[in-house]
Amino acid sequence: MDQVLAKIKGNGKKKFFKLLSDQTLFDVSLQGLDFVEYNPDHNLDEDSWFKIEQFSQQPYCMDLLKKDFVSSEYDDLPKDKFSQIAYLCAIQGNCYYFQKITPSLFVTRKMIVFGEVAKMENSGRRLVVNAMPDAIYQEDSDTLVFRNLATISSIFKGIDELYKEATKEEVETFLDESFIELSGDYGVEKVSKPNRKRVALAMSTLASMPTEDRDQMLSYIHSYCEEKLKFDAENKKFEITSDEELKYLLYGIEQRFYTTPIGKEKRLANSVQTLD
Repeated sequence: MDQVLAKIKGNGKKKFFKLLSDQTLFDVSLQGLDFVEYNPDHNLDEDSWFKIEQFSQQPYCMDLLKKDFVSSEYDDLPKDKFSQIAYLCAIQGNCYYFQKITPSLFVTRKMIVFGEVAKMENSGRRLVVNAMPDAIYQEDSDTLVFRNLATISSIFKGIDELYKEATKEEVETFLDESFIELSGDYGVEKVSKPNRKRVALAMSTLASMPTEDRDQMLSYIHSYCEEKLKFDAENKKFEITSDEELKYLLYGIEQRFYTTPIGKEKRLANSVQTLD
């Protein structure tokens, strides 16, 4: 039997309550959708979702998903706690559907309802259910799928570690790389938040890159960024004077530049996905 749980805010011992029973909240088909391993630098297509496999083994997986669901273990949500709902969890078959609740989803205004006849309703607060959930946990495959990590970070505590931003110390370490020469007044304090995230990704890429491949990487970046980045071929260094220049260097480390086989047009990939 389908169930809808409400997770409430606050420090009380009980966090989850039953909101509805024998009700199907979401009618969502995952057939035909594309699932991509989470990457903070990847821009999803309309028919794509991010996925995290072996989710129950992750430190940010909630206890609710690690055990069998037993409806009788949950009390009904008291009326005085309706306004404290943080998110909904609809258990439908072997899937758990999550929706974050924000104040804008509580509706208190009058409505004209269209049935056999139109009529006015003013029956207190209503909670809007979105057409698409914010995340879906598939128990059979132990996989969480979602579209926006920031949205679900308040649901799965700690999951925002995936959207890592390099610390000041990590940025300093990266800018000390042998192939980078800072110039002008550009330094760690002027590295933007988006570039800090790209730095974290680039550091991971460099850590797994064989030393002998670095020269090839530098040549690759220079071939695409000759007009955007100044390169000292003798000393194998890129001169970085601005956040924009750093961005192109980071794109190069991730091999985001490519040439079309037909037309030989040089392009920058908005996002990348490894093909199996």
